[in-house]
Amino acid sequence: MTSEFLVRLSGMLIMAFVGARFGVEVAVPPLPPEVFALIFGLVGSLAGLILTPYFTTRPARFTSRMIRQLPAEVLVASIFGLIFGLIIAALFSVPLSLLPQPFSAWVPSIIAIAAAYLSITIFSFRAQDVFRLVRDLFRGNASSSQSYAQSNIPILLDTSVIIDGRILDISKTGFVVGTLIIPQFVLAELQHIADSGETLRRSRGRRGLEVLEELQRESKAPVTVTEVDVDTVREVDDKLIVLAKQMDALLMTNDFNLNRVAELQGVRVLNVNELANAVKAVYLPNEVITVQIVQEGREHNQGVGYLNDGTMVVVEEGNRFMDRTLEVVITRMIQTAAGKMYFARPEENARK
Repeated sequence: MTSEFLVRLSGMLIMAFVGARFGVEVAVPPLPPEVFALIFGLVGSLAGLILTPYFTTRPARFTSRMIRQLPAEVLVASIFGLIFGLIIAALFSVPLSLLPQPFSAWVPSIIAIAAAYLSITIFSFRAQDVFRLVRDLFRGNASSSQSYAQSNIPILLDTSVIIDGRILDISKTGFVVGTLIIPQFVLAELQHIADSGETLRRSRGRRGLEVLEELQRESKAPVTVTEVDVDTVREVDDKLIVLAKQMDALLMTNDFNLNRVAELQGVRVLNVNELANAVKAVYLPNEVITVQIVQEGREHNQGVGYLNDGTMVVVEEGNRFMDRTLEVVITRMIQTAAGKMYFARPEENARK
């Protein structure tokens, strides 16, 4: 027996009693009051059975779901906002009560409602800033609030960056100083991938779960799993964007499309691929490096090799050194959307 059924049953009995009493009051001859009581009682019981959940359990469930979805900081900040708004309203109530009737009766109430609403809205929107300011004031470090906020900002991880695994190595170095947050719906997606019937997809999912386990054990940055969900959208990528806005968090991903969509909606994104390209070694013209020619280039007589970090090196007149390792001289470097690419020529003393 569910709680909603009990509420419906209680509502039906209460409304049946109210309807019967109302039927007795409005009874008119020649029909006896019992007939009116029966008719209105049946109508009341039907209305109570159908409508009671819409005024009791369903609003309560909606409120409970909204409270669970709200970050703790936003919820606490809203409570402080309510208190602040009521204090402001109380200060205005004395002079407003001196207004002539009927303004003195209802203007203070309107001001109280407006002040409470505005205070709750402002405090909830700026919850992160309010908590950081209070924290810095208690620490006597208000001047450095901006730098502290930047270093303690939450970072949401999406499925692609977890499966990729490089976040584990990055977190071990200590470069990530924010809190790494894994939403519950991302874990559910990883589990769904790990249970896939496709071998490659299943391996990727299991790899992601293993990375999460190691991340919780070995990461120098705090790692937490949040059960906050976004019921208004269904896709995981959309949930991440909405949640990042709600939490004022960074979004870490390797997904190019998610990166673009998130940036268009004002969400700050950390892309591991861009980080990897940024920290690759930079070789200047006339520097000598060693590379193995593994394939022919697009142009005539070109050979192509790759550095250990995956950077492409196009060697002029390098096709004759196919499957051989040689020293080449960097001639120029270009930056592409995929990363850096070098052009080089064989060194005069290349190994043969």
